[in-house]
Amino acid sequence: MKKVNIYTDGACSGNPGPGGWAAVLKYGEHTKEIFGAEPDTTNNRMELTAVIEALKLLKEPCEVSLYSDSKYVCDGLTKGWAEGWKSRGWKKSDGKPALNPELWNELLDLYNTHSVSVIWIKGHNGHPENERCDTLAVNAIAQLNR
Repeated sequence: MKKVNIYTDGACSGNPGPGGWAAVLKYGEHTKEIFGAEPDTTNNRMELTAVIEALKLLKEPCEVSLYSDSKYVCDGLTKGWAEGWKSRGWKKSDGKPALNPELWNELLDLYNTHSVSVIWIKGHNGHPENERCDTLAVNAIAQLNR
């Protein structure tokens, strides 16, 4: 399996509000940056979108190291929260509806296609790729207003 490092971030100007997402993919000597924005969204939706869009670029099953500063994304995957929500018909353990089920469903399909190690990193802490993703996501929001 090819080994790919993926770094992601999401940002929102207001929550909800205009939001941006970004990812940096690294495979060997190759680096690819992707980003996008939505006019009315939440930070968590942008964090999920960044991971989804990055994984969608992979053309075959890969060994992925996924770096994110989002506890929502990291815990949702590694602690089995999202699988639990799905198995309960997108309900949390307290019976309340899980948020963003369509994004989680898409992410789980992609996640299960690859061998993914999820690594939480502290945001805004000088990690070069995380800082780059943050810059790309914030710039994507700014482009909405042009």
